[in-house]
Amino acid sequence: MQIMPDLSFDEASDRYDLVLVAGGPNLPYADPDPAMGAWLRSVASRTEMLGSICTGAFALGNAGLLDGRRVTTHWQVADKLAARFPAARVEPDLIHVRDGPIITSAGVTAGIDLALALVRERHGADVAVAVAKRLVVLAQRQGGQSQFSPYLSAPADPESPIARLQAHVMAHIGQRHTLASLAETVGMSARNMARHFVRETGITPHEFVERARVDAARMLLEGTHLPLKAVAFDCGFGTADRMRMVFADRLGITPAQYRASFQH
Repeated sequence: MQIMPDLSFDEASDRYDLVLVAGGPNLPYADPDPAMGAWLRSVASRTEMLGSICTGAFALGNAGLLDGRRVTTHWQVADKLAARFPAARVEPDLIHVRDGPIITSAGVTAGIDLALALVRERHGADVAVAVAKRLVVLAQRQGGQSQFSPYLSAPADPESPIARLQAHVMAHIGQRHTLASLAETVGMSARNMARHFVRETGITPHEFVERARVDAARMLLEGTHLPLKAVAFDCGFGTADRMRMVFADRLGITPAQYRASFQH
């Protein structure tokens, strides 16, 4: 199958209501395309709205169009986008973002969410819901990208005390973990351990424990039929209400909604 353009950059000189850059697997890693960058800068002044789907945000960034803007992209490359374009404010958990005339969406199917948001904005909620039903998709997705992305990443040195500490937490996820107990696990003072932990992982020990609990709970919600209160207890939340609060804060959905969406 071939996809052929209707116009070249030189020929596409009209005014447009909407210009979107499609994503592609090489965009985060390839050198900037000078012709595309020049055309995007040119069209930005003659279009009502300019945006991207998935990794298309890198093309906008290469053209200098993300500076000072809130944007998003696929969760796997959000950190790379933020590092490459520090003048942009990357929102890694959002499905789509609009900042003035710039609109961006997360990975591929998030383009549908973005399109439905534009339909809702221009034609009202009833039309957006009707279109969503026609497409057999949700009119407005609940939660953000965090419900799809892993929360935990391995430390730089798998043999380090911090790696051993992380392994200990995940092996005893249902237990109570304090700064003192975690430090004792690796034979360090609480202050020294906390400093090393942040330096190696970029997050605090408390943040890691909570993320580990969320990931453990997600696995149980996906792969078992345990009651929510049992999942909460086994993963160290204590109560289902506490687990619900953490899920709402971190994932934007409840444990029950997560199970309904992802259970095998």
